[in-house]
Amino acid sequence: MSWEKEVEELKRRNVAALAQGGVESVARQHDKGRLTVRERVDALLDDDSFQEIGPGAGASEENEDSSLKSFTPANFVLGFGKIDGRRCIIGGEDFTLKGGSPSEAGLRKSVYAEELACKYRVPLIRLHEGGGGAVGGASRKNAGMPVNAPPRFRSVAMAMATVPVASAALGPVAGLPAARLVASHFSVMARENAQVLIAGPAVVQRATGKNATKEDLGGAQVHGKNGVVDNVSDDEHHAFQQIRQFLGYLPSNVWELPPVSDTDDRVDRRAHELIEIVPRNRRKLYDMRHLLTLIMDAGSVFEMGVEYGLGLIVGLARLNGQPVGVVANDCGYLAGAMTADGAHKMRRFVEMCETFHLPIVSFVDQPGFMIGPSAEKTATIRYGTTAVLTTALSNVPWVSVIVRRSFGVAQAAHYGPDGYVLAWPSAEVGALPVEGGVAVAFHREIAAADDPDAKRQEIEEMMAAKQSPFPRGESFSVHEVIDPRDTRPKLCDWIEWVQPLLPPLVGPSSFPVRP
Repeated sequence: MSWEKEVEELKRRNVAALAQGGVESVARQHDKGRLTVRERVDALLDDDSFQEIGPGAGASEENEDSSLKSFTPANFVLGFGKIDGRRCIIGGEDFTLKGGSPSEAGLRKSVYAEELACKYRVPLIRLHEGGGGAVGGASRKNAGMPVNAPPRFRSVAMAMATVPVASAALGPVAGLPAARLVASHFSVMARENAQVLIAGPAVVQRATGKNATKEDLGGAQVHGKNGVVDNVSDDEHHAFQQIRQFLGYLPSNVWELPPVSDTDDRVDRRAHELIEIVPRNRRKLYDMRHLLTLIMDAGSVFEMGVEYGLGLIVGLARLNGQPVGVVANDCGYLAGAMTADGAHKMRRFVEMCETFHLPIVSFVDQPGFMIGPSAEKTATIRYGTTAVLTTALSNVPWVSVIVRRSFGVAQAAHYGPDGYVLAWPSAEVGALPVEGGVAVAFHREIAAADDPDAKRQEIEEMMAAKQSPFPRGESFSVHEVIDPRDTRPKLCDWIEWVQPLLPPLVGPSSFPVRP
């Protein structure tokens, strides 16, 4: 006697699982301009690499003769896959079933995703579209987790401390999925179709009396600028491209080193444009992002947090194929001063580099902490000091290139312990910028002058001369003052020097990255 009957039932269940919420639900998803979760998985992963786990999880109804009447799959799809040949765990809510609000089996699979990534030590990718728990989800018979159940969010935290976590918001994301989204090393949301919400409009209206749309509450124009997500994508496929690119710089887990790539970019390349990129007039701007492209491996700069903490640029890049973290100031926004947002961005980025053993390259043009009423109200000194102390406690190799200004307490966030320090001839280093220092120390002398503006300029020029990098080179306060065109060759030399320092760093960090 065979088991053919049971196998046929298994086939019917598998067909139902692949149908997701049914033809009409899938059509509604497409009408909104959004892919289904299975289409997303296929679009992101290497071809034919998805190995699903738990496709038969869900809920069924039986006929009186115990035969299968209907089967509703769990609304979370989970499995192994590969990106550029490297294994990963991937999962996401199925919005065609209950709007992604977790079913019992769906919730279990979502929790299992983090556990699998930690167990097998592979990157975790989440593709979010769905809400949290529904008010009708609990019952008297199933009123919550038992008292001895492991903390639900422990696996979320352990994943961030163990493997690269990348998440995307690809539709409305609320409640638990929203918390998971931000509990990532890299998060991206689609500009047109995604919203990230603590609670939706109906809940907000009932609780606060305020009417707001999903876009008003949590569209990309909100969360791209406030740091809830790192990047905003043009569409879903652009989000997948960014996730693939991000993961390419990182090891599979903290027990490995970042993967070194082959490159055709010469280590001795000297970009002659660098000799004139910084204006002699300190009040004039220059393009720090263009500067980075002239120095790092061609086409390797991947910026994160583009719309948030605008005075600070952070991202991943390569030097002679070695993945590195890059930190730089953007003088085009508040002269590059460190704001509370910029400090938070800096702290998270340094922690990520520390977690995954990425050497850090810092291009310094730091005038200090932002000042004024707004800076005081946003607790800039607290967040700024946190960034400074995070750098001070880091263990990864640092190299700092002083491009222009390096002033105040904030500058300390740009120099790691025992770091290699290079300075350009345009570098100015001191306790505070010339303009502010002169205004404080010489205000009586300036006020008493026949021509206060001329006197101020005279004193500023005199003090600026004292902030020249050459005395610091002579006293070995920096390792070397260099021709800007030699920056890439010098940094490629440094990246070769630090290779023996990287293997001892493998393993969990003393301060894993936090959201």
